[in-house]
Amino acid sequence: MMIVMKEGATEDEVARVVERVEEIGCSAHVSKGEILTLIGAIGNREKVADLGLEGAPGVDHLVPIAKPYKLASREFRKGEDSVLEIDGREVGGTKFALIAGPCTVENRDQMLASAEAVATAGATMLRGGAYKPRTSPYSFQGLGREGLRLLAESKQQTGLPIVTELLDLRDLDDVLGVADVIQIGARNMQNYSLLSEVGKSGRPVLLKRGLSATVEELLMASEYILKEGNEDVMLCERGIRTYETAYRFTLDLMAVPALKEQTHLPVIVDPSHAPGRRDWVESMSLAAVAAGADGIIIEVHNEPEKAICDAAQQVPTSEFGELTAKIKAIAGIVGKTISRG
Repeated sequence: MMIVMKEGATEDEVARVVERVEEIGCSAHVSKGEILTLIGAIGNREKVADLGLEGAPGVDHLVPIAKPYKLASREFRKGEDSVLEIDGREVGGTKFALIAGPCTVENRDQMLASAEAVATAGATMLRGGAYKPRTSPYSFQGLGREGLRLLAESKQQTGLPIVTELLDLRDLDDVLGVADVIQIGARNMQNYSLLSEVGKSGRPVLLKRGLSATVEELLMASEYILKEGNEDVMLCERGIRTYETAYRFTLDLMAVPALKEQTHLPVIVDPSHAPGRRDWVESMSLAAVAAGADGIIIEVHNEPEKAICDAAQQVPTSEFGELTAKIKAIAGIVGKTISRG
């Protein structure tokens, strides 16, 4: 149930409604807009309805939310898009996030060179993996804390906010010390204890769709983060597993308008992992922008032929500037501008 407060409702009136909702064993999530305050009452709808909040001081009206994902639902924000602010950079609305960087942090020279190149080309944020989930236990698993240290140095050099993946709750504090955005990868989309703890951290989250997850399952996963009071969530389409064998995964660009119809959360597209080859990254990037995405996250490397991980799909830094110019052009056509600090 969504409780819409009147324009000008006082803090005390909002607090009283929250108190009454929590007294019946439901949780209350307050969202304050420029004009109205909304209170999402999560729990037994009948109990909330029986509170008789219609006509209570400061309450305008109640709106039932039919979706199983309450806080992620577009209904919760009365149709408005969420706009996240990450270290002075907006994501969502008319602001398009261009997130770029290498698949994994390999060494200092590689990381700093790649970071400088994507910053010069106009990236919004810098991506890089310190911890890597690999199919084979014998593959490179990332540099761990040393990788985080190099990411921190890269931010100091370029000023770009850091996006990096968290795999294990034991590494949460270390990752929080560096990451401006915590990435939850496809393999962990339904690791609900991890999602809840990340929600409690309050740090912005980039949540990737699982390999075989439906759109609704992605939205339900986001609810685990949102219910802990963390409103700064971005959803990411990165390709799903289908019967097709002509490419690595199927990049489901129809998920972009489908998600935009159902949720207020920003939608990001990963054009690198699905094709698994760099010569298709440009077309998928431009298609994602045209489809209405709020950002893309691209793998970029200063020497991709020497990359330890996903060498075939990483765009050379020497070509990234040209790709950025094309992305800006398409973004302009759909009414968006690249978000910068």
